[in-house]
Amino acid sequence: MGASPLVDCQWLYGQLQDPGLVVVDTRFALADPQLGRRQYEAGHIPGAVYLDLDRDLSGPVREHGGRHPLPDWTAFAERLGEVGIGTGIGSEPPTQVVIYDDSRFAFAARLWWMLRFLGHDRVAILDGGIRAWEGAGFPLETEVVVKEPRSFVPVPQVDWIVDVEGVKRRQGRSGMLSGMPSGTLLIDSRSPERYRGEVEPIDPIAGSIPGAVNAFWQRVTTEDGFLMAQEELAERWSPLKGTDEAVFYCGSGVTACVNLFALATLGYPMPKLYPGGWSDWCSYLDLPSAEEEP
Repeated sequence: MGASPLVDCQWLYGQLQDPGLVVVDTRFALADPQLGRRQYEAGHIPGAVYLDLDRDLSGPVREHGGRHPLPDWTAFAERLGEVGIGTGIGSEPPTQVVIYDDSRFAFAARLWWMLRFLGHDRVAILDGGIRAWEGAGFPLETEVVVKEPRSFVPVPQVDWIVDVEGVKRRQGRSGMLSGMPSGTLLIDSRSPERYRGEVEPIDPIAGSIPGAVNAFWQRVTTEDGFLMAQEELAERWSPLKGTDEAVFYCGSGVTACVNLFALATLGYPMPKLYPGGWSDWCSYLDLPSAEEEP
């Protein structure tokens, strides 16, 4: 495989017997945290292991840090090794990882970014996810897969992350997503309605970080879960070429990674991520009193 972060079902089907490949199922539902595991056990791509957003791809929730804080990297590296993902030792090459979900890359991109953050470049996402796989007539299996453990040595790219104080320092340098941006571009990846503060189905306060512009994560994929054409993506993200720095966030550091993934397919260098997102930012704000509530 080349350096492309996106693969199709036909390619993956042809690689399933490769001992150097690990396929990861990341299906998940915020409203039903056990659903993804049940879906995996009911049928998954042959040989795939399952990693859970809450248990594997996130750390403990605290007062600050957001709803899906990043995990302890040493523990996460051990977990990756347990499911057969290794960074390569001696003549053994790094594991090729292919990730899928059924949510337009929402959870697959989180793991993709985490692996890239830890210095693992041999990772791709399945275009169209498991729906495309089933739609193409490829098989599923129900066996819970156990892989031979491997060693994963993390090399964190610490400059890819911005915390709440880092966002505050950059607020005065925010540009615009249209026209000629300059300085730092702060990009909110949530839906336009949540960005504008009209609705907030998850967090206790509605709104967005002052100075942020909106680029909804679902607009880089089709409704059936395929990545948009490269020409459309290139036009969508062309304003980034005029800015010094871009910082992406969402509700809790998950779906913003879909935008980062789309940029990677265009060859952009990795922008920064504010993992805590709005759920972290609003944890520092005062909750409205009972008298203020509608």
